[in-house]
This record gives sequence, structure tokens and C-alpha cells, in this order.
Amino acid sequence: MKMTETQFDLIKKQLKRLTSRDCFYGRKLEGINVDDIQSQEDFEKLPFTWKGDLREAYPLGLQAVPDEEIVRIHSSSGTTGTPVIIPYTKQDVDDWAEMFARCYAMAGITRTDRIHITPGYGLWTAGIGFQLGCERLGAMAIPMGPGNTDKQLRMMVDMQSTVLCATSSYALLLAEEIAKRGIRDQIKLTKGVIGSERWGEKMRKRIADELGVQLFDIYGLTEVYGPGIGISCEHECGMHMWDDFVYFEVVDPKTGEPKPDGEVGELVITTLRKQGAPLIRYRTHDLTRVIPGECPCGSKYPRIDTILGRTDDMVKVKGVNIFPSQIEEMLTLVDGASSEYQFMIDHLYGKDICTLFVEVENGTDKSVMEQKIGTAFKAKIGITVIVKPVAIGELPRSEKKSTRVFDNRY
Repeated sequence: MKMTETQFDLIKKQLKRLTSRDCFYGRKLEGINVDDIQSQEDFEKLPFTWKGDLREAYPLGLQAVPDEEIVRIHSSSGTTGTPVIIPYTKQDVDDWAEMFARCYAMAGITRTDRIHITPGYGLWTAGIGFQLGCERLGAMAIPMGPGNTDKQLRMMVDMQSTVLCATSSYALLLAEEIAKRGIRDQIKLTKGVIGSERWGEKMRKRIADELGVQLFDIYGLTEVYGPGIGISCEHECGMHMWDDFVYFEVVDPKTGEPKPDGEVGELVITTLRKQGAPLIRYRTHDLTRVIPGECPCGSKYPRIDTILGRTDDMVKVKGVNIFPSQIEEMLTLVDGASSEYQFMIDHLYGKDICTLFVEVENGTDKSVMEQKIGTAFKAKIGITVIVKPVAIGELPRSEKKSTRVFDNRY
């Protein structure tokens, strides 16, 4: 990605501000003369920030402004390790609302829509972010939060919700419940805004078909505002990123060197305007690529591909690196296999044993599916697995992010 002059000016201004005060980046960048940074190449020599840095700064070590300017905190949704606390100024909240409202507009959502919000509220940035953007847009927010599926569906019918905001896992659960209860004709949804976890093409098609909606991928992470820093458009060819608020790079996960546009690497984000807790060259662990060229929608905002996986999602079995995205891609090639799976790795009798549970369509021969999926897995990923076909709906559904890979060796 070529850095624009405006982005460079905003980054220089941010760096001067941060290095002039006693704060996280004042210490991290100590000894660096900002005036020596004269080009994009100079900027790319600055050290990366990673999640370990943010955890070490707990609770408020990332704060870059006085206490009286902080109006809110959020925390990452991860369940392990020290939490990451992100403080926000009023301007940060306003900027986030502006970006999120753009996301809704990019998806063709207007003030006449009724937006059914199921992601969680609280320290997590999800629910409140979806609501913030909805109110900035001027649409009706229906702030449900997760859980209580009976009430979700009643409100969806009674309030005539037109837009569903959810994780892909919960969207699938709701779609299945709507089909099971035979209330599809009472549902007025036309669009789904889906975020928080990666999902495969097979899962996308199931949700879209069962709900009768067009789906939009929304991107974001708590460390960088939250969801809403990018979204796909109606052409479904990547996600447009709001590059007047964030500058992004794609680098080789191992070397940290820039990857050419079009090549997959790790997404690195720098905030251009954030005040409460700015980030410089933050390694997201998300794998994607810059999509070169113009989008058919005509938007000037640059695109990245939908998230292909995470560098920390990878498991190594028998010397082979395995990403969840590879399993999802493999399942799209097998007729009769659903999008839902669980991959279990155990260490028994001195060797690694892999078991793949896969939901298969009703009426399929499970012994045939076992062979087809096993052959496809070996061909696509390179190792042999024990395949256990199960009925649709047998694997657990989640209101939040689904766990699909279980490494029981440690």
C-alpha cells in the first residue's frame, strides 16, 4: 500500500505528540528522532507493537491523554491472559460512530431500516459499536444483545427488523431456528452485517439462503476502535477500509517485511487520529491481502480481502501447518458436507491423532461421506484424519465466537 501525503502528515503529527510526553509510545520510541522520518520507508523501520505490549501496559498504561479527557474504556474479548484495556476520548467515540455509520451506508442501510443488534454489550466493543453507528446513521436500533433466542425471534417478527447484526455463529443459529419454527414468511430481514470471526463460503451461503438476506463482512478489533473500520460492499469483493482514520500494511508474518499488493500476509494497523490509546504499527495477527485496483462499486477507499485466518490460529500436526481456513475451503469442495465442523487433536500412544467431526446433509450416506471427506482432507492439507460425520445441528452452536479447533495435546 502506498502511503498518501495526508496519511504521512497525520502519522508525523501523531508521532510528535506521543514522543513529547510520558506515555507508552513516549517510552517505546525513546531515542527516535521523528524529524528523521521523511518517507514511508522510514516509517516502516519503526518497531511493531504487539498484543504482549498492550497486556504489559495493563490497566491504563496505553492512555496518552489526561484522565479528564477519557470518557469510556473497552476491553478485548479474549478469555485468556491479562486483558487489554483501551481508553477512549469523546473524539475517539465520535470518530468510531462516523466510521460505523459509513459501514451501514456502504451496505445500503438507511434511516428507514430497523437494525437488530445481537452482539454483546459491556466491556466488549461489539454491541455498543453497532448501536453507536446505527444512532449516527439515524436508523432504529433494536439493542437485543446475545441469547434468549425465543425473545430474539419474537422481537424480530414484532418489530419487523430489516437488518441483522451478529457473529456468523449466532446468525446461523437464528437461521436454523427460523427454519425449524416455520416463521420465515414473518421475517422481514433484507441484510446481515456479520463480524467478529472468520467464516467460510459454505456457511455464508447457508445463512444468506436461509434468512433471505445479502450479507456484509464488517471488520475491526477492540485495540483499533472496535468493529466498523472496514466493511464489504454489495459486490462482495473484499472489505473497504476507512484509510482516513487508519493506515494499514500487510507484512510477512515471519520477517515483518512488506508484502506486495495482492500477496497474503499479516495485517498491521496504525491509527491516524486516535487520542486515548493510539497505536503505531500494531500487528493484528489477521491474515489478508491488499486487493489492488478499483472496486466495481466506485468507492475510493482501498480494500483488503476478507480475513483468511490468523497467524495464532495455526496448529502444527506431523510437521504440517494447519489453518481453520484450509479446513473450511476443503469442505466447500465436498458435496453433502455442511460448513460446521470441529477438529480435535489428541496425543495418544506416542503419536498425534486428528479427528474431524463434520455435519452432513440429511439423507447422505455417512460411510460414503467419511471416505469423501477423508480423501479431500488428505489431498488438500496433507495428513490423514479420522472423519466422524454427524447430523445437521448436532455440533454446538454459539451466541459468540465458535471454537472449531481443539488442541488437546498440552
